[in-house]
Amino acid sequence: QLATEAKSNEITAIPKLLELLDLRGATVTIDAAGCQKEIAAKIVAGGGDYVLALKANQPTMHEEVRLLFDEFIAKGFGEMAHDFFEQTDGDHGRIETRRCWVTGEVAWFEDREQWAGLKNFAAVECERTVGDKTSCERRYFMSSHEGTSAETIAQAVRSHWQIENGLHWCLDVSFREDMSRIRKGHAAENLSRIRRLALSLLKQETTARIGIKGKRLKAGWDEEYLLRVLIA
Repeated sequence: QLATEAKSNEITAIPKLLELLDLRGATVTIDAAGCQKEIAAKIVAGGGDYVLALKANQPTMHEEVRLLFDEFIAKGFGEMAHDFFEQTDGDHGRIETRRCWVTGEVAWFEDREQWAGLKNFAAVECERTVGDKTSCERRYFMSSHEGTSAETIAQAVRSHWQIENGLHWCLDVSFREDMSRIRKGHAAENLSRIRRLALSLLKQETTARIGIKGKRLKAGWDEEYLLRVLIA
């Protein structure tokens, strides 16, 4: 974890954070804000691979990749080399089907030499059915992974969102982190680390079959349970 500097954002913090990590053999996934040439180069230089989301911050690339996949998915890939992976899960009345298409044909992309390690582009589609309502979203990515394994890209993208949902969503809902107005000195950064430590301890304690917010309350009311959480 690395705090962003005042009047700055995560684009300047990500390269500094990457320098602290051993990236050899690792896959780094970053939201569209981190889809930057300098960040891709730093990941590759550190011995890692990347899967970076494409959105409006790279408008030309995003539009070109979107048009490429939308056309080929609709009409068929023909002779274009590609790989496809599909997975369906059902839980709590929800059916979710995830599809991933990957192509290693990047020679058509004029700026490819500016992106270190660029090996393939991917499209990931998520179709959710809850009751009688179905929604579908398609997102686009670039990757440095050798080969065109759609399953590899699909798992990387899903793992990224599991972190988003399992960590950031919990911190916001159970700890109301986004509502915090603490700004003075290092207090915000210190409390952020304490929240993550507390969340980790509460997740490891499994005897109380209640949510994280309920466990926090129980730990505040019950000293015996608090000790159980601390030594879990």
